[in-house]
Order: sequence, then structure tokens, then C-alpha cells
Amino acid sequence: MKTLVIVAHPDLSASRINLAWVNGLKQEASVTVHNLYEAYPDHWIDVEREQQLLDGHDRIVFQYPLFWYSTPPLLKQWFDDVLERGWAFGPGGEHLKNKEIGVAVSTAGTEESYRPEGYNRFLIRDLLKPMEALVVHVDAVYLPPFLLHDSRNVTDEQLVASAAAYLRYLTAARLPEELVP
Repeated sequence: MKTLVIVAHPDLSASRINLAWVNGLKQEASVTVHNLYEAYPDHWIDVEREQQLLDGHDRIVFQYPLFWYSTPPLLKQWFDDVLERGWAFGPGGEHLKNKEIGVAVSTAGTEESYRPEGYNRFLIRDLLKPMEALVVHVDAVYLPPFLLHDSRNVTDEQLVASAAAYLRYLTAARLPEELVP
């Protein structure tokens, strides 16, 4: 299975978590890493190139830090530009049909903060519902999200374990619950 990881971090070199995840994927031949902020520093997205990348992969994972309960701005623009009617959905829009699509998200908040009684007041899975809705809209299969909370306090050992778990998540033929933290 060929997997495309679309990384959307505005400053990946300054990100301890997302950079470690990306670096952990470099030797995996079945995984293509595509850094949106590196590819499009001017935010002019090559729609045809992006659509070809999507066509060439079976599993697509959007990797990003949670930004104000959403995606970073370039990823939102990417969705608006690339997932065109007639290509991704609507009449003739079947390019993503039955592909597996998921998210890998890091958060600054603790897992406990993403509960109704917690600081953020909502479950992280509820905050990711727009991504799930997008996947359903393009007739793809939504994967369980890969999550890492409390990113500011992750130890080196936890980060190594997370990067290894992320690689297993990306390369597993199926995603049993034990692969999803």
C-alpha cells in the first residue's frame, strides 16, 4: 500500500513533534512525505501536481498541529483548491473514492483538556469531525486519527515511541485500535 503524508506545519524545522514524525518516515519506501509549506511558500498551489500525488497513493494522511481547533491555513487552502468538484466529488469526481484518508495531529493541550469538563470543553474526535465529514464527502474511508497530546511536555523517550507508533500506523495493512494512541 502506497501512503502519502501531507505535512502542514508552517515551520516544520522548529517543530519537535512533527519533525520527529517526518524524520521517522524517511527510510520507509512505501511512504511519500509531502511538505506543503516547503512546496508552496508563496501559497500558490499546483492543483494538477497535487491531484496526481493523490491519484498515485492508496492511503492519505494529513499531518498537522492543531491550530485554533482546526488545520493550519495552507492546508485549508489546499482543500479548497485541490478537492475540486468533478475531480474529488460530484459528477465525475471519483478520484478519492475508497481511498483511506486520516489525520495525524499533535496538540499542545493534554488529553484530559479535550473532554467536556476539560479546558477545551470538547473531545478531540469532535473537533476533528470536519475532517471526517470531508473524507465522507469525497467517498473515501476515514481512518482513526493518530494523536499526540501535550506536545510541549513529551519526553525524548515518548517522542521516539510516538514516531515508531506513527510509522506502524502509516504502514499497517489494517488499523486495529491498538495502533491508534
